[in-house]
Amino acid sequence: MEFPDRHDLGELIEPQETPAFARVRYEPETDTLEKPLETVRSELATLALDDLESGATIAVGVGSRGIHGIDDIATETVSYLDEQGFDPIVVPAMGSHGGATPEGQREVLEALGITEERLGVPIEATMSVEQIDEIEIGNVMTPVYFSAAALEADAVLVINRVKPHTNFTGRIESGCCKMLTVGLGKQRGAQAFHSTALSEGYVPTIVGLTNAIRESVSLLGSLALVENFHEETGHIEAIPAAELESREPALLERAYDEMATLPTDEIDLLVVDELGKEISGAGMDTNVIGRYRVINAPDPESPSIDLIYARGLTAKTKGNGNGIGLADITRKQAVEQLDIQKVYANALTSGSLAKAKLPPVAPDDEIALRVALNALGGYDPDTVRVAWIENTTDLGGFYVSKALADELADRGELTVIERAALQFEEGTAVFEV
Repeated sequence: MEFPDRHDLGELIEPQETPAFARVRYEPETDTLEKPLETVRSELATLALDDLESGATIAVGVGSRGIHGIDDIATETVSYLDEQGFDPIVVPAMGSHGGATPEGQREVLEALGITEERLGVPIEATMSVEQIDEIEIGNVMTPVYFSAAALEADAVLVINRVKPHTNFTGRIESGCCKMLTVGLGKQRGAQAFHSTALSEGYVPTIVGLTNAIRESVSLLGSLALVENFHEETGHIEAIPAAELESREPALLERAYDEMATLPTDEIDLLVVDELGKEISGAGMDTNVIGRYRVINAPDPESPSIDLIYARGLTAKTKGNGNGIGLADITRKQAVEQLDIQKVYANALTSGSLAKAKLPPVAPDDEIALRVALNALGGYDPDTVRVAWIENTTDLGGFYVSKALADELADRGELTVIERAALQFEEGTAVFEV
């Protein structure tokens, strides 16, 4: 597809004076776990490992998110299980991610530093599933699918972060229960889950499927991680299988208190350098940008961001730009990074079609910002509220327009490092200090 070039769009919208910017540091108080790997071992020791025979195979489910230190945590987990006399294997627990192919899911894990060479155990990446049950959730009969490789093991353990979900709010959101029901359901399970969740609600669907899985699978439990504002490990806790639904809500509440957010709820334009699946399941954390864009789930009340400009994709997302549809404008460079097969596999499985839509495509930063600032209406460089971030995870430092910097100047958690001017080099934005 051909998109309009600078000449075509430049004649439609006159150049505007860009606002002055400041580089700021944002450092809310937060806690970091000092010895996470030691905690992994001590927590795993609380699970019912004595109930398993020596040499038992334990399938360790690992997902596709950019969890801090997930490679070290996964390595420590399989090492501990091996030392206890068990035979661990790794099973990708990521639903349809990686283009819903074994090769793609291995590729995702490799990007996270999780390989057979690193862990010293096999990675069983087959997409094969078995239907282990069919249950009624609300008014819908829902098949329950589970990874065939995990079912062949003597026990199943999942490692996942507990955090706010990108599509909904509830007492259980993104965590170990969802990894069991969606991640280890592979593509078929993920699709069945989302189809039911969109009509009957996410929490009832997660709870119903978790109960069904526990009845049919030798489930050891989970290793739950909670991250702090800086996306570092703040808490690690092993949860026995029987306590998953009862324990996750408290960890979710902690995750909400610790999560990375912007220091203001009112922004005219948010510029995001990169989006990707390791940043968020939606490419950009919907709790940071204030947009879910899914059926039967209203957007969060805050933050309120009028326009979003997404500039590109991370290298680790391997072309999966699912979430680009949450932006109001993007640029040609981002579109050239897209692997449409991966985007569609993700969006069609989840039913969140809006996240795969393509917003207006500008040839470069200069034209994109012209379009965005003009679309705000009544643009004034002295009063416009712009935040320019690397991604929705790394919020410890970013650029803000002068008006926003002045407004936030009295916040003790925010420090202006230096003033900056936005310049363009052959259409690409560059900050000069």
